[in-house]
Amino acid sequence: MSQASILDKFPKKRIELPETFQKIYDQYRIINREGKSKTTSLSQKLESWMHKKVAEDVAGGNKKLSTLEIGAGILNQLQYEPAQEAYDIVEPSKEMFEGSPLIKNIRKAYCDINDINNEIYERITSIATFEHIMDLPVVVAKAAVLLNEKNGNLRIAIPNEGTIMWKLGTMITGYEFKKKYGLDYRVLMNYEHVNSAKDIEDVLSYFFEYKKCSVFGISKSLAFYRFYDCRKPMLDRAKAYLAKR
Repeated sequence: MSQASILDKFPKKRIELPETFQKIYDQYRIINREGKSKTTSLSQKLESWMHKKVAEDVAGGNKKLSTLEIGAGILNQLQYEPAQEAYDIVEPSKEMFEGSPLIKNIRKAYCDINDINNEIYERITSIATFEHIMDLPVVVAKAAVLLNEKNGNLRIAIPNEGTIMWKLGTMITGYEFKKKYGLDYRVLMNYEHVNSAKDIEDVLSYFFEYKKCSVFGISKSLAFYRFYDCRKPMLDRAKAYLAKR
C-alpha cells in the first residue's frame, strides 16, 4: 500500500451507538475522565506515563514554549506541564474544562483546530485523542502547518489500540462496566476508538519526515501505550492535502 493510499480510509465512519449505551454515555464519559471508579482510577495511574512522556521536553520548567494541546478534555495534562509561554487548547466540549481551576493557565480555547489562523506553535501535544478523530489526516496536516518549521514538534501519546495487549488491558475495565451497566464494553470501545495505533502511525509518517516512537511495554505489539515525537513537517504535502478538503 502506498503512502497516499493510506489516507483513502479517511474520514472514518463511527458506528451507531445503541440506545442503551446512549442513555449512560455522558455519565460514563465524566466518570471515566475523572477516574471516579476503581478501574478508571487505576487506568489513570497507568495513563500518567502518557502525560509524563508528552511533557518530558519541558520537565523542570526550564523551557517556556508556545503550546497547543489537541483534545484537552478536563485539562489534566496541565498538572504535568510547567507554565509555558502560551498554552492554547482545542476541545469541542466546553463543559469538560469550563469549571476547571486550571483554566486560568489557558490563553485561547478553540472548538476545532481548523479555527486557528495566524498562529505558530513550538510544540503541539495530544494525549489519548487521536484514536477518536474520524478525519485524522486533516488534524495532523493542520498541526504540521501550525508548527514552527525548524524546531517545532508534535508530541502525542495514544492507547495501543488494535493490539493484543490493549485488548487484554480493557478486559478489567470491561468487567466493571458490565457489572455496573449490564452492557458489553467492547461496543463502547468500537464506537469511541475509530483509529488503531497503526492507523495513527501511518498518518504521522505521511506528514512528518522524522518520527520517534516509545512504548509503555516491550514493543509496539506488546505495549499498553505509545508515544510519538514528530518533527520536520512536510509543509507542501500538508498544505496540498488541506487545500483538497
